[in-house]
Amino acid sequence: MAKKLQRRVVAPRPEPGTAVAAPAERAPWFGGRKVTPRVLSEFTSQLAVLLDAGIPVTKCLRILQGQMAPGVLKRTIGEVLEDVEAGTAFSESLAKHPRIFDRLYTNMVAAGEAGGVQEEILNRLSAFLERAENLKSRVRGALAYPIAIVIVAAIVLALVFVLVIPKFKSIFEQEFNTVDAMPWATRQVIGFGEHLQGWWWAYVLGVVLIVFTHRTLVARVPGYRRARDTLIMRLPVVGTLVNRAIIARFARTFGTLIQSGVPHLEALEIVRGAVPNMRVAEAVQRVHASIREGAGIAVPMGESGLFDDIVVNMVDVGEQTGELDRMLAKIADRYETEVDRTIETTFKALEPVMLVVLAVFVGFIVYALFAPMLKLMEKL
Repeated sequence: MAKKLQRRVVAPRPEPGTAVAAPAERAPWFGGRKVTPRVLSEFTSQLAVLLDAGIPVTKCLRILQGQMAPGVLKRTIGEVLEDVEAGTAFSESLAKHPRIFDRLYTNMVAAGEAGGVQEEILNRLSAFLERAENLKSRVRGALAYPIAIVIVAAIVLALVFVLVIPKFKSIFEQEFNTVDAMPWATRQVIGFGEHLQGWWWAYVLGVVLIVFTHRTLVARVPGYRRARDTLIMRLPVVGTLVNRAIIARFARTFGTLIQSGVPHLEALEIVRGAVPNMRVAEAVQRVHASIREGAGIAVPMGESGLFDDIVVNMVDVGEQTGELDRMLAKIADRYETEVDRTIETTFKALEPVMLVVLAVFVGFIVYALFAPMLKLMEKL
């Protein structure tokens, strides 16, 4: 009986503005994290609805766990439910699973617990996750389409060079006796086809090595990652798109955390980990150091050179008027709209350009194959 009473002792709630520190990460399940942001957003929204109806958090978790399909999230919610029933705070129980509930999630839940506005915070968190996933999907989709076209075109051309060109070569050799007697374009196409036929494995191996080396250097060499991020942000079209998407994510994350009651310093630490670009993360770190020394946010943002003047001025006005969260939300809305506009205009204009380039390559191959035939027809 004493053990049961001891298990029901409720852990003290965190003080307002106190961040929840994630413990040492548990050993991941086989396959790693399998919970997508969209599924997590749906779970958060459903939990907010149940809590708003006055249902205790333990019963809410049990209801949601019962309707989930078997998987990582179902098992994790079961472990969180056990911890909450044992007296652990909800936010601390979530923090034990950082592979699914990151610092942003757990700190917002902790702020909701401390302020007694758990339902409102969860609704805000669900909307944030949904918007962040939509923005990421739009950017990835915009970048994936031209890359997919290039890859498919490269595969088709490689198959043409390896499978089709050799058959034409045997026909042309019977008519022209030597390769030197063929037209220049035909000689180039046949030569590249023979080279590709003998060394295709080297190209495949080279691509695999390049991808593996790139991922390893990005993960382990900060200087290489910084150079990569700098190069991406300086690209003519892609750089503008990525820069606006990162600023929108920074503003949305920072504003949501502040609006939820997370202190500025802790919010900036979370934002720094959520920003994918290393240069922007370093700028956020400088802003963090500036606040810790008693200065403001706008000045170090302007000195970084990564934020537009309008962003810096709106942040400055938000600091002075005490409405920083509202200003950051406006910045996020503006830049998300600009990302949509950039995707719609730039990449639509890029499609015909790519088609023209591919048509030039295909046309050259067709000409190289038909030029010998025309020459033979002239002789006849």
